[in-house]
Amino acid sequence: MAWKLDSDIFKRYYTDALKSISCCDLCGANVSNSYLLGYSLSQALLCQSCVNDLPYFNQSLIAGNLLNWPAVHRALPNIHFEHLFALSPYIYPFNKWLAQMKYLGRFELANLFSALLCAQWQVMNKTITPIDLVLSVPLHIKKWQVRGYNQAHLIAKSFAGTLSLPYDANLVVRVKNNDSQMGKTGSERRKNLANAFVLQGKLVSHIKHVLIVDDVVTTGTTASEISKLLKQAGVETVTLVTVCLTLPNAKKNGGVHGKL
Repeated sequence: MAWKLDSDIFKRYYTDALKSISCCDLCGANVSNSYLLGYSLSQALLCQSCVNDLPYFNQSLIAGNLLNWPAVHRALPNIHFEHLFALSPYIYPFNKWLAQMKYLGRFELANLFSALLCAQWQVMNKTITPIDLVLSVPLHIKKWQVRGYNQAHLIAKSFAGTLSLPYDANLVVRVKNNDSQMGKTGSERRKNLANAFVLQGKLVSHIKHVLIVDDVVTTGTTASEISKLLKQAGVETVTLVTVCLTLPNAKKNGGVHGKL
């Protein structure tokens, strides 16, 4: 326990030190303490003005669950999770940041995403049933070896740590090194991911609500396959938390995000 306290103190001092010398990643202004929905953000990348101007989904219109938005529900057929929580549509600047994190190793963005997700989550999910376990969407070992890291794991670890939720990075294993999902239809994605994941060990009987973290959701197929696996093991409810949701023709489907 002592080492964890020391680690938390170091992280806080490290973040504060970065703020004193950092410029905003978007506008170049000085970075100081920033807040979102009344929650202090432990990040050193954005100034308060840019935090306020990010293109968030309007969570109040959908009670913190994007599946309550009919356009999203129609766009994600055959899913096996009950809740979908996302910060933003897959647009600038999130699409730029996610690409930089995935391909250029900008690990510091994991803390930014986590801080924004945590602030929104704490406001909109005060009545949700308690989370028993947090997981991240795993990479196949060959992809992990090539890339060197799993961006979903980095976000999930920070998210779970901030909210003091139990996190298991190894429970779900990807055993099929599938082709890229990019450009595939929903049915092609489901076929591509069939039997792609396994559970490494048994779930404890009290684990009934699991939260899965991913960086981007397009059709929900990957999280849905993991959800099926978890429910076969006794899980009752699965919540998917992601930085961005890719939705075709988003502007034509009701404009659920307040700033677009």
